[in-house]
Amino acid sequence: MTAPKPRSFWQRWGMALPLLIFAPLSGLFWYALHSGDPSRLPSALVGKTVPPFSLPPIEGFADAEGFQTADLAKGEPTIVNVWASWCVPCHEEHPLLLHLAKQPGVRLYGINYKDDPAAARRFLGRYGNPFARVGADRSGRVAIDWGVYGVPETYVIGGDGKIAFRHVGPLTEDAIKDKLLPLVQPTGAKPQG
Repeated sequence: MTAPKPRSFWQRWGMALPLLIFAPLSGLFWYALHSGDPSRLPSALVGKTVPPFSLPPIEGFADAEGFQTADLAKGEPTIVNVWASWCVPCHEEHPLLLHLAKQPGVRLYGINYKDDPAAARRFLGRYGNPFARVGADRSGRVAIDWGVYGVPETYVIGGDGKIAFRHVGPLTEDAIKDKLLPLVQPTGAKPQG
């Protein structure tokens, strides 16, 4: 009887090698997805003037007019929320936007991103319209120029027309209280309710 041949390295570890490679890579992937705060994504436009744009109102929506770059440089800050009716987090943050619009010193505009006009009208009709003005970005071009990663995103535009702050993802009560309101309310104004 002959002794069995010793197995080569590849015969011994060949089956386990894909698992040894896959396990650390999947761990890194999981960490990258779950450890980051999307609201901390950098924006090259913070501190710079809003890119030139002109947005028409949502087709068939009579409750708000569209807006353009010049409307954001009128001496007072404006909060601009990028949203869509098909965006689940937009549905979740909408009650906060309704409350935010009632705060003293807050001017809230909306950019409706790549949305069907009928769906956008139904959304605002069903949940309420917090926006003083809302423009339709059907092609997504304005959002691309602003550096939008996805909806929802919210910007604070200073009275000089420069982007002062950017929040990626749905707004929270803390983000509104700690980040947005201090940038738009006059000193000494107290949030309502």
